[in-house]
Amino acid sequence: MTRFRITPDIAAAFPDTLIAVVIATGLRGHEPWPATTSALEELEAQLADGAWAPADESDPRIEAWHAVYRAFGTNPRRIRPSVDALGRRLAKKGSLPRINPAVDSYNAVSVRHGLPAGAFDLDQVTGDVEIRYADGSESFTPLGEPGTVENPKPGEVIYTDTTDVLTRHWNHRDAHRTRVTADSTRVAFVLETVAATRDEQLLTTAAGDLQALLQPHCDSSSVHYLSPAHPDATA
Repeated sequence: MTRFRITPDIAAAFPDTLIAVVIATGLRGHEPWPATTSALEELEAQLADGAWAPADESDPRIEAWHAVYRAFGTNPRRIRPSVDALGRRLAKKGSLPRINPAVDSYNAVSVRHGLPAGAFDLDQVTGDVEIRYADGSESFTPLGEPGTVENPKPGEVIYTDTTDVLTRHWNHRDAHRTRVTADSTRVAFVLETVAATRDEQLLTTAAGDLQALLQPHCDSSSVHYLSPAHPDATA
C-alpha cells in the first residue's frame, strides 16, 4: 500500500487543488491496446482537420498552471507544465510520441482534457508519496538521464518518496527511477487541476476516461482523490 499526501503548506498555498490518483495493478503492457491507439489517432486526425487543437497559453486551464508555477518561483515559459509542453509538441509536430501503452494512454487523456498527467511505477516507489515544497537538499534524476543528478531549488513544488524526488516543478518532468515501462505492472497515474472550483467535473471525466483505457489491460483499477480538504489517500 502506498500513501499519497498533500502537505499542509501546499494545501494552504493552493487551496483549489484536486488530484486524481488512478491505481492499476496487473498491467499488461506488452499486448496491443487498440482503444489507446484509436484515441491517439483520433486526436491527431482532429488536429489535422482543424476540428480540435490542444489547449495553449490563452486557455484558462493552462493559465492556471502558469500562475501556480510563478507562485513557487518557476518561469512557466522556460520550464513548462507537462500538459502545456505536450500540447505544444502535438501542435507543432502533428503527432504524439508513442512510448508504451500506459504512457500513451495518459498522454492522450492529458491533451484531450487539458490537464497535466503523469505516472509512477509503484514497484520502484519507496514509502509514501508527498507533494511538498523542496528544501534544496533533495536529489532528482531526470527521465532518460540516468547519469544526471539535480537538486530542486528551495520552495519548488515536488513529488517525492523516501528515496528522492519523483517529479520537479510539480509536474514538469518525471524521475528516471520510477518511470513507467511496458514491464510495469503496478502503476499510479495522476491527473491534476489547481482550479477545482471550475474543473472538478473535467478532472472526474478525465480520470474515468483513463480508467476506461486501462481496464481491459489490467487486473484491477481504482480512483482516489486528493484535495486540501482530504489531503491523504492510501492505495
